[in-house]
Amino acid sequence: MSHSAALSRVEIVEVAPRDGLQNEKTEISTADKLALISRAIAYGARRIEVTSFVSPKAVPQMADADAVCAGLPERDDVTYVGLVMNLRGAERALATGRIDQLGAVAVASDAFAHANQRQTAMGSVEVASQIVSAAKAAGKSGQVTIGAAFGCPFTGEVDEALVVEMAAALAQCGPAEIGLADTIGVADPAHVARLFAAVRAVVGDIPLRAHFHNTRGTGLANVWSAVQAGVGIIDASLGGIGGCPFAPGASGNVAGEDVAYMLARAGVSTGYDLPQMVDAAQWLGGVMGRGLPAMVSRAPLFPTGVVAASAARAAAKLAAQNDIQVSEKA
Repeated sequence: MSHSAALSRVEIVEVAPRDGLQNEKTEISTADKLALISRAIAYGARRIEVTSFVSPKAVPQMADADAVCAGLPERDDVTYVGLVMNLRGAERALATGRIDQLGAVAVASDAFAHANQRQTAMGSVEVASQIVSAAKAAGKSGQVTIGAAFGCPFTGEVDEALVVEMAAALAQCGPAEIGLADTIGVADPAHVARLFAAVRAVVGDIPLRAHFHNTRGTGLANVWSAVQAGVGIIDASLGGIGGCPFAPGASGNVAGEDVAYMLARAGVSTGYDLPQMVDAAQWLGGVMGRGLPAMVSRAPLFPTGVVAASAARAAAKLAAQNDIQVSEKA
């Protein structure tokens, strides 16, 4: 039996303000980042990755992390997530007083972990565990994402047993959740189902989160595979923007509006307002001066509400007429 039947609701974590913007060449103003966050709240986002506390030299787009935090709307119903790569970043994030949850990263490839964080894969697990502990000590929560869980940009295939071992080790620090990230967009639905099932078997009741990039066009299929595997938290980026500056060719995240549309059509609630998302995506495209990758924002809105009800009545009337015609012929 598919796990999807048990999932009537999926949480979408909006990552556009951080993962969506971090790889952009055009500098996005602090005011526009805050406007994006406000729009995300308006269309239903209740957990938002707002910025990262990393070296401005490495990721110039995130140089205004403190200013973004200072301008965040006061909301008791929204969790603001800050990505941190080390304890120094964790201290910076906690010092703002506005970050509710620290997002740590472990990397399932020694080559990529070294390029990204100057660590080994298991060394990155140790640092991520320390970050989660620091968050909890400060009265906040901490979650961990295992990056490059489905493939490495430098060495190719990643050992699934290593990912499972890392997840088991991370579970010991009691994170709010553990995410698996397809950092370079190489995953396929079968791989997704298999790896999440293996990780679930070793982490107990810790919630799992999926983070996919659409680099090779499999992003939405991978989201659906994860949901069917019982994963109830999905990262997505408005407009499908984003990518990893340390992973060559890692283009956009799965698009928030595409994910919300697919799940809504499957009867899975997300709490997101699709027309408002489309409006926000079109606004964001204007800010960035280009069309964005998401498909739903380019298509006409699928009829809903009164229009859909009217169409349903028309279809029923036509079906009834056809039945009458058939009975007359008989």
